[in-house]
Amino acid sequence: MPESKLNILVTGATGYIGKRLIPVLLDQGHNVYALTRDKNRLNLADYILKEIRVIEVDLLNPDAGFALPQSIDVAYYLVHSMSGSIGKFYEMEARSAENFVQLVNSTNAQQIIYLSGLGMEDKLSKHLASRQNVEQILANANAALTVLRAAIIVGSGSASFEIMRDLVEKLPVMVAPRWLKSKIQPIAVRNIIEYLTGVVGHEQTYNRTFDVGGPDVLTYRQMLKRFAKVRKLRRLIISVPVMTPRLSSYWLYFVTATSYKLAVNLVDSLKVDVVCRENSIKELVPIDLISYEKSVELAFERIAQNLVLSSWKDAVSEDFSGAHLDEYIEVPTYGCFKDIKHADITGNEEDIKRNIWRIGGTHGWYYATWLWGFRGFLDKLVGGVGLRRGRANPDVIKTGEALDFWRVIYAAKDRSRLLLYAEMKLPGEAWLEFRIKQQKNKSILQQKATFRPKGLWGRMYWYAVWPFHLFVFSGMIRNLIRFR
Repeated sequence: MPESKLNILVTGATGYIGKRLIPVLLDQGHNVYALTRDKNRLNLADYILKEIRVIEVDLLNPDAGFALPQSIDVAYYLVHSMSGSIGKFYEMEARSAENFVQLVNSTNAQQIIYLSGLGMEDKLSKHLASRQNVEQILANANAALTVLRAAIIVGSGSASFEIMRDLVEKLPVMVAPRWLKSKIQPIAVRNIIEYLTGVVGHEQTYNRTFDVGGPDVLTYRQMLKRFAKVRKLRRLIISVPVMTPRLSSYWLYFVTATSYKLAVNLVDSLKVDVVCRENSIKELVPIDLISYEKSVELAFERIAQNLVLSSWKDAVSEDFSGAHLDEYIEVPTYGCFKDIKHADITGNEEDIKRNIWRIGGTHGWYYATWLWGFRGFLDKLVGGVGLRRGRANPDVIKTGEALDFWRVIYAAKDRSRLLLYAEMKLPGEAWLEFRIKQQKNKSILQQKATFRPKGLWGRMYWYAVWPFHLFVFSGMIRNLIRFR
């Protein structure tokens, strides 16, 4: 195992795994080169920018004459195209991998690490066949190849996790396809990160393929049932044999927040069992495997706002080592209702920031404050916190403190972002966010209300309050801009 600092290239740096892997590699003392098609999407904290180099290149169409730094020691290949196309992802993934091999062959890289898909060679879906084709392409590189094959990765924000959450929280009764009987071996995202970092420079993993999974082998039905158990929901699941793959894809598309392209590729892969074969990865990289139910619990605990709410005073300072929480705190996108307003900033941007940082408490909410008070009164009637908590300081907002019936998840004037999480009694979760962004040489204030419903009551609640949002949120952003 390596003890010295390595120069590590991470492709797919803006992807789900890449964004979680990079901070861990940095924490281990390595130099990181983050490769992405668009460096503007790589929202890394300022302190990290001093320790990594961002490389902007499209692996599908690299610029002529482009070359990677020759000093690269290890390269992660985390590029996937499954959600981008239904029929062309096989060719896209192959071309991307071939270009990557040409680029990495010009470096000193000794090892390539690829996160592939778990599946038996004789029963491969189209996207799993594409993954294994990529494996063969990467094996032609000069560097040794280490392949980790995983099935469903369970973690907050992953596509599979959010799709299961949509199904469980939206549907009291599920009429589901027969592929719910297929067996799968899910793995927690933190175990994936441990395996990915554990094989770095480990010569016994060179030119080898390993199946990686958690301790549980479950059917999709069992996974949904256990997910519901963690969420304390009762769910009835009825399997029907008449759903074709096309119907199953439409079912996922309409019931969950996934795209149709991703639904088609997912259904194609869910029709067969994906269970790990015996291999030596547990001996070579010994880690404590997390059970499926525990991984679901941890996912909800580690959803960004819960991390701050539960242990912001100690966990934030130690776990993030001074990093900006802005880059780790993401408002959910799957299965959410949103009300997004924008307003051009024509005056002094600092005046707008001052207005945002004075919101709530005795200063009010800039528009229809009496309605905010009435909502707080209703919350108190059902045992909620109401608006009586106010705010600690009329001009200063700090991360972690209470603000009326909100909790301040993130507050940083220098980064022009304020994020609030609702602590009132709701049939779901709610966020209110203010951000000042630069677009086309002008400053824009973005005000975004996000609501993630829990069950049918949550959806009914959103539609019930939506008419009020039309004028309350419009008036609020209008006055935030105008108020002096």
